[in-house]
Amino acid sequence: MPELQRLHAGHAPAVLAFELANRAYFAASISDRGDEFYEQFTDRHSASLAEQEAGINAFYVLVAEDGSVLGRFNLYDLEDGTAKLGYRVAQHVAGRGVATATVRELCRLAAARHGLRTLRAATTPENAASQKVLTKAGFVPAGPADPADLGGKPGTWYQRDLAAGGP
Repeated sequence: MPELQRLHAGHAPAVLAFELANRAYFAASISDRGDEFYEQFTDRHSASLAEQEAGINAFYVLVAEDGSVLGRFNLYDLEDGTAKLGYRVAQHVAGRGVATATVRELCRLAAARHGLRTLRAATTPENAASQKVLTKAGFVPAGPADPADLGGKPGTWYQRDLAAGGP
C-alpha cells in the first residue's frame, strides 16, 4: 500500500527518477520544468529540504512498496493558516483515484500537522483531471488565477476550508 511520507534527503534518487520518467506526461498539461531543473536537481532538492526545515513549505511524496515515487504533494507558502497546494502523480497511476485520495490525506495532515485552516490550488481549464481531483477532495472554485501562477496560462483558484471538514 502506498504511503505518504514527508520529503527527506534519502528520497532524492526516487524523486528524480519519478520526474524524469514522467516529464513528457507532465509537460502535456503543465509547463515543463526545463533541463536546468534536472541538471541541478540535487541542489534544488537540498534547497527544498531547507525551506521545509524553515517552515516555509512542506513537501510530501507518495511512495510505493518498492520505494518508487508515485506522486509529489506539496504545500507552499505556509503563512497565517493558509498554504498553496501543488501535486503531480505518475502517468501509470493517473485516473485511479490516487491523486484524490492523497490530496484528501494531505488536507488532513495540513490541518493536524501544520495547523493550516485553508488550502488553495490553481489549475488551467485544460487540466480537467486536476479540476476533478480538487472537486472530489472538497475544493471549490474561488476566482481567477494569475497566469504567472500557471506558467503563463490563465486558470482558476480552488480553495478548501479545512476547518469545515470535507470528503
